[in-house]
Amino acid sequence: MARPSRFEGRIGRWVAESEPWYDEPPHPGTDAPNVVIILLDDTGFAQFGCYGSDIDTPHIDALAANGLQFTNFHVTPLCSPTRASLLTGRSQHAVGMRAVSNFRTGFPNQLGHISPHAATLAELLRDQGYATLCAGKWHLAPMEQCSAAGPFEHWPLARGFDRFYGFLEGETDQFHPDLVCDNHPIDPPAGPEDGYHLSEDLVDQLLRMISDSKGVRPDRPFFGYLPFGATHAPHQAPAEYLEKYRGRYDEGWDVVRQRWYDRQLELGVIPEGTDLAPRNPGVDAWDTLPENQQRLACRLQEAFAAFLDHTDDQIGRFIDGLRDLGELDNTVLLLMTDNGASQEGGPFGVMHEMKFFNGILETPDEAIDRIDDIGGPHSHTNYPWGWAQCGNSPYKWYKQNTHEGGVHVPLIVHWPNGLAADQRGTKRDQFVNVADVAPTIYELLGITPPEQYHGVSQLPVTGHSFAGALADASAPATNTLQYFEMGGSRALVAGEWKAVCKHTQGGDYETEPWELYHLPSDRSECHDRAADEPERLQELIGLWWSEAERHGVLPLDDRMVELFGARFRDQSPHPSDRRYLYRPPMSPIPAQAAAATGGRSFDLTARVTRSAGDEGVLYATGTENSGLSVFVQGDRFVVDYNAFDAHTVVESSVEVPVGGSVLTARFRRGEGRAGTLEVLVDGVSAGEAELPLFMRMMSSVGASVGYDHGSAVSPRYAAPFPFTGTLHEVEIQLLTKPADGTAEAEARTEMARQ
Repeated sequence: MARPSRFEGRIGRWVAESEPWYDEPPHPGTDAPNVVIILLDDTGFAQFGCYGSDIDTPHIDALAANGLQFTNFHVTPLCSPTRASLLTGRSQHAVGMRAVSNFRTGFPNQLGHISPHAATLAELLRDQGYATLCAGKWHLAPMEQCSAAGPFEHWPLARGFDRFYGFLEGETDQFHPDLVCDNHPIDPPAGPEDGYHLSEDLVDQLLRMISDSKGVRPDRPFFGYLPFGATHAPHQAPAEYLEKYRGRYDEGWDVVRQRWYDRQLELGVIPEGTDLAPRNPGVDAWDTLPENQQRLACRLQEAFAAFLDHTDDQIGRFIDGLRDLGELDNTVLLLMTDNGASQEGGPFGVMHEMKFFNGILETPDEAIDRIDDIGGPHSHTNYPWGWAQCGNSPYKWYKQNTHEGGVHVPLIVHWPNGLAADQRGTKRDQFVNVADVAPTIYELLGITPPEQYHGVSQLPVTGHSFAGALADASAPATNTLQYFEMGGSRALVAGEWKAVCKHTQGGDYETEPWELYHLPSDRSECHDRAADEPERLQELIGLWWSEAERHGVLPLDDRMVELFGARFRDQSPHPSDRRYLYRPPMSPIPAQAAAATGGRSFDLTARVTRSAGDEGVLYATGTENSGLSVFVQGDRFVVDYNAFDAHTVVESSVEVPVGGSVLTARFRRGEGRAGTLEVLVDGVSAGEAELPLFMRMMSSVGASVGYDHGSAVSPRYAAPFPFTGTLHEVEIQLLTKPADGTAEAEARTEMARQ
C-alpha cells in the first residue's frame, strides 16, 4: 500500500502498537508581522501631498508622518517590469520582463511573464505559512493567455497568491472594469449608476479576504498586495471629486510646478540646491497656449487630481480596516508607485488614449465640446505632457524614460511595532531600488531565499536589503550600483554619479550621446558633466554594459507598440488561417486573446435562429468610448462602428427572417485611415457605409459573444443586451495583414509622421 511521502511515526499491525504522526504546516510564529504592499500606477515623485503637491492625500501623508519617507527611491520606467522586480527581488530583465507583459519577443529578457526560476514574494511567504492575498492590477501574464481558456500558470494564483480579485491587463475602465476572481472572469458587482468605482471595490475585497483569513486563523499573518489601477489612464473619479478640483489648476503648469518645487524644498524631499529642471521639449510656456488648449489641459489635470484624491480616501479606508481588525501596528506596510507620471497623453492630452495608438493627435479645438465628459464613464482620458512633468517635479522626462522623471518615485514605510518612536516621521535619503524591497522583507522576516524552489533552480536575489536604514537614518546605502534600461534608453547609478542615454527609436545605439550627472549636487540632472569628465563617463558606460551582461538585459530592443499585434500560429488563440470560431456561452475574451480585427479587413458571420421579436448583441468588442457591436434590433441586422464616439451605424434594409439565417458584416480597410462596411442577410447585400476612420487599435477591452459586457458600445441599447434567439456561432475571418505582419506597426509609423 502506498504511504505518504513523509511519515515519522510508527506503523504496527494494530493501533495499540503504532505511533501516529501529524505533518504540521509551516508557521512563521505568532508574533510574525503582516506585510502589505500598496502600489499606485503612473504616479510621479511630486504628486502626493507629502512629496510637494497640493492634491489632497491626507491618508498617504499620515502614513509618512507616522513612518519613514524615502526620498531617493527608484523603480523601472514601466509598470510590468517594476512589478516583476518588486515581487522577485531581481532584475526585471533577468526574470523575463523588459517591457509590458502583453507580448513576447523570443528572447529571455521578454518572456511576457516572470520566469519560474524567480520565485515571488507571495510564493516564499506562502511556504512560510502566510496567507497571500492580492486585489488589483496584475499585468504579469501574457495577455493572450488571460482568457477563460488559460493557461493559468502565470496568473496570480499560480505565482503564490491564495486569493486574487482584480484585472490582468495593464489598464481597465474604473467604472466598467474587466474583472477576474481567482481564476475566472466575473462581472462587476454594480455599475456607475449605483455609485460603483473599482478602487473602492478593490479595498472592499482585500479587507474581506483579510477578515476571512483572520476570523478563522487569527494566528496566521498575511501578505496583502494592493496594486491599484489608479492613477493609470483612464483618469476617472466620482463626480463629487471632480467637482472639488474645478478651477484648482487654472494658473497653469508653470506656476503650479514652481509652487510644488518650492514646497518640495520646504519639506526636505529634495536636497537644497536642487534645480527645477527646464520644461521638456514639447511642453510650451503656459501663457503662450490658446484658450481652448488651456481649458482642456486644466480639466484633464483636475480629473487626475480627483482620481488620486479618491484613491487616497480608499487607502484611508483600508488603513482604518486594518486598525479595526487590530492588525495595523504589526503590519510592515510599504506604499510606492511603479514609475513616473505618464507621457502617453501627448502634448495636448487626450479624450481617448487609444487615439494616440491610432496615430491621431486630437486638437483641443476638436476635443473641447466633450470637456464635461472628462473623468466620467464616457471618457478615457490622459493629461498632457506639461502636467505630467509637473507631477515629476523637479525632474525631467517621464514614464518610459531612464532619466529621473521616469524612475524616481515615492516610497513610504509604515510599521508601528517595528519603528522606534523617535524615527517615525523622518526621512531616508539612501539610494534604494525596487529590486531591494523583496530582500528587505526577507531580512525582516528571517527568510533565506532558496537555491531551488519546488525543484526549479533559482536565480540569485540580486537586490540589496535596506533593512538597516529603517532603524538608522545615517546607515550607508546598500545599493551602490544600479542599471536602468527601457526601450533602448539606458542609465547607470554608481555611487554619486549617474550616466544616462535617452534613446530614440531607430537611433544608433553606438553614437547616441550619454549624459553624466553628479547626483548629490544635481539630483534633477540639469548640469551635464559629460564634456568635463569624459573618462568617468566612459567608465560608467563600461559598467553599464557589464551590468547588462550580468542581468540579462541584452539584446537591446526598442520595439514596443508594434509588438502588441497578434502572433499568428497554430495551437494558439490566433490560428495561422486567421479564422476564429466562437460558440456561446462564452466568458469575455481579453483584447489580445480575441480576434485580431484591428486594422485588418475581415468578415464577421453569425448563424442564428430566431422568432419574431428576438434581438440582442451577437458580437461586441470595446466600450462606449470605442469599439464595434453587431446586433439584431427591431427585426433588423445592425452594426455600430464606434470610432471614438463617432458612430457609423448600418441597419439592414430587410428584416432578419424568422427561423435560421446567416448574418454577415464585411469590414474592408481602404486607403489611408478609411474603410467600408457592408451588411448581408443570407448572403444578400442589405446596406453599406463608408468608415471615415478604420481603427487600428480599438480598445484595451476585449470581446464578448452573444452579449455586450461592460459599457455599451452602441447607445442604441443598454448593456449587456443579450441575444434572445439562438446564436449558433460567430465566425471571424481575417482577410488581409499588413506587410510587416502587424496593424499596430503601421499605426506606429503613422504616429511618427505626425
